[in-house]
Formats: sequence, structure tokens, C-alpha cells
Amino acid sequence: MSRPPAAAPAPTFSRDQIFVIAVLSFLQFTIVLDFMILSPLGAILLPALNITTAQFGLVVSGYAIAAGLSGVCAAGFADRFDRKRLLLFFYSGFILGTFLCGLAPNYPTLLVARIVTGLFGGVIAAVGLAIIADLFPLEVRGRVMGFVQSAFAASQVLGIPIGIFLANHLGWHAPFILIAALGAVVGVIIALRLRPIDAHLKGASRRSPFGHLLRTATNRRYQAGFAATTLLTTGGFMLMPFGSAFTVHNLGIPIEQLPVIYMASGVCSLAFGPLIGRLSDRIGKYRIFCYGTVVGVALVLVFTRLGHTPLWAVIALNVVLYASIAGRMVAAGALNSAMPEATDRGAYMSINGSLQQVSGGIASMAAGMIVVQAADGHLNHYATLGVVVSVAMIVSMLLMARVNRLVLQKAPAAPISAAMAGARGSGGSSR
Repeated sequence: MSRPPAAAPAPTFSRDQIFVIAVLSFLQFTIVLDFMILSPLGAILLPALNITTAQFGLVVSGYAIAAGLSGVCAAGFADRFDRKRLLLFFYSGFILGTFLCGLAPNYPTLLVARIVTGLFGGVIAAVGLAIIADLFPLEVRGRVMGFVQSAFAASQVLGIPIGIFLANHLGWHAPFILIAALGAVVGVIIALRLRPIDAHLKGASRRSPFGHLLRTATNRRYQAGFAATTLLTTGGFMLMPFGSAFTVHNLGIPIEQLPVIYMASGVCSLAFGPLIGRLSDRIGKYRIFCYGTVVGVALVLVFTRLGHTPLWAVIALNVVLYASIAGRMVAAGALNSAMPEATDRGAYMSINGSLQQVSGGIASMAAGMIVVQAADGHLNHYATLGVVVSVAMIVSMLLMARVNRLVLQKAPAAPISAAMAGARGSGGSSR
């Protein structure tokens, strides 16, 4: 009996590609941490600034709506510049906005600082996704997205516990100062080390920026992707801002043990990104998205209805929940990166990210109006959010099915070996 042929070895990445993955992962780490740090700080900020849950929701949504608006404005220009320069411009503004958050003396100033941060930070992820699509073929994009999305877990393992520790000992401004300082160092490294990424400029559209934006936004094929990803971030924007307050006041976990929850679930989640990325490349990206959605819906419906719960159970639920989120985000990111043509990637990703941010901002404001904090700190109507989030997750799964069909209908991509070789040589000189 003849043996089945051995599976082809996974393609290796060049040193330049590894550096790109590392840089994009760290950028994702700072962006995710900047957003996620508000959730554990919520239990501190609400009494420190003497604000309501609705006002706190506005802080979160202010960032998101500003990010959405800036993404639309940037879409027309996103494919007209070297992606490295575009990345540095917006990341510099993000660092400035985060630093202003660290200096904010009161609620109005913090709200303005969050809006400034969102104006720049909301475009960075879109530029990063365009870079991934430029340099890596679809067949390995799940692996790349898995590594980049691991920054989500790394922000829990390293950033959030350290941020809470600094907030408890130095005040709530300290975590923002730390993020800005780390970002400034990495920004210098990017400026000195990252090669130009400008191959897309050879076929760039000659239309005006507005014309390019309008053409991309009205492309019927692209609209399927826009519709599918609009609801992707709804869960995070609705549940996470009040996650720490819910854990402390509803689940009965002392605030001092919050870092334990984030760190324990984050350590486990660090392995999920690369593993899920490999699985999505092997068994199908949409299939992984569906698995993540089904598990996520079940856990959200259970978690948001809990009362006092042992610490070990809260950790276990968080681990599985974040694994399901990772599955959805890795698979969705890889599928979406295959939708646009190379000359439209920057615009497509910017519009796509804007829609997610705006819908997330609206969701955050809605969450702030739904959730009511009682005099003893207990959050009422949190289970209602669980239902809304679950419905949004199911709808996005149905919409993502069309994206998957459109991606499969596209012309076959270049062989992996050729695409990887092209990525190794892209960008010209390093300076």
C-alpha cells in the first residue's frame, strides 16, 4: 500500500517579514491596550472623576466615532503614499493623543484627548492590514493575522496588569503615560528600520482622493465586506468598557484580583492567536469564524447573567471567551484582506475600519444608556447587553458567509513561494 504524500512544509518568513510582523504586532498591542485599559480603569475613573456610566460610555465612543470619521477622510489618500510614511504619521498622532490623556485633569479634557487619540489611532489598524495584504499571500495570511492578533492577549498579560498596578499606586494617568513612552520608542525604530512599502503606487488610481474614496465605497463587491464587518467590534465596545465594574460589583471579585484575571486569561490567550491562525489557513477561515461565533454567543449569554462567582470560574470563562474572539478576528481579518484589489487596499481597509469604529462607538453609547449603576455599585441590565451582542454576532456570521463566497470566487492567488519571494524583495532600500 502506497503512503499518502507528505504535507508541504509551511513557507518560512524572511527576516524583513518577521520584522514587519513584530512591528505590526507591537502597534496592535499599544492600540488594543489604549482601548482596553479603559475597561479595568472604569472602576477607578467613575468615582475619581465623579461621572455616570453614560458619561464613561461617551469617553469610549468619542474615541471610536473620531476614529471612524478620520478613517473615511483618510481613505481617499490611503493608496497614494508609501504605507510606511502613512503609518508613521498616524502613529505619531496616536502617541500624542495618548500622552494628552495622561495629562488630562478632568472629564472634559479626558474626553477631548480621547477624541484626538481616535482621530489618529483609528487609521493605524487599516494601514497595518493593507501592509499585511501587500506583503503576504492569502494562504499564509491566517498565520500572520494570528501573530498580530496575539497582541490582544499580550495587552492582558503585560499591559493591563501593569496598567492597573500603576493606576492603583500612581493614579489613573500613569498607564497612558507608559503607553505613550513605549510607542515613542517603537516609532523611532520603525522610522529607522522599516523598508518603504510602495509597490501599490505603480498602479495607483489617477482619480482625485474624493473620487478614489467614492469609487471604493460604491463598489458592490466591496460593500459586502463593509456590511459583514460593521458589527464585528460591537461586543467589545458594549461589554468591555463595563467589564471591570461588572466583575467587581456583580461577580463579587475584589478589585485587587482583577490583574490576576486579566493575566491568567491572557497567558492562555497568547497561544490562541498563532494556533487559530494556522488552523484557519488549514481548515478554512470562515469555518473558524463560525466556530468562534457559536462559542462566543453561548459564553456571552451565560457570562452576562452570572451573580457572585468563584475566581477560578471567572478566569475559565474569560479564557474561552477570548479564544472565541481571537478566532473571529483572525479569520475575519484574513478574509477581508482578500476582498480589495491591491490599488484599493488602503481605501478599503480605512473605510472598513471606520465602519467598525463608528458602529462600535454607537454601541458603546447605547451600552452606557442601557446599563445603570445602582447606589451599591451593582450594574443592572447587563444581561440585556448580552442579548444585543449575541444577535450582532449571529448577524455578522451570516453576512460574512457572502464575503467568504466572494473570496473563493476570486482568481487564484499567486503560488506561495512566488508571493513570499516578492514580499522579500518589496520596498526597495531600507532607508
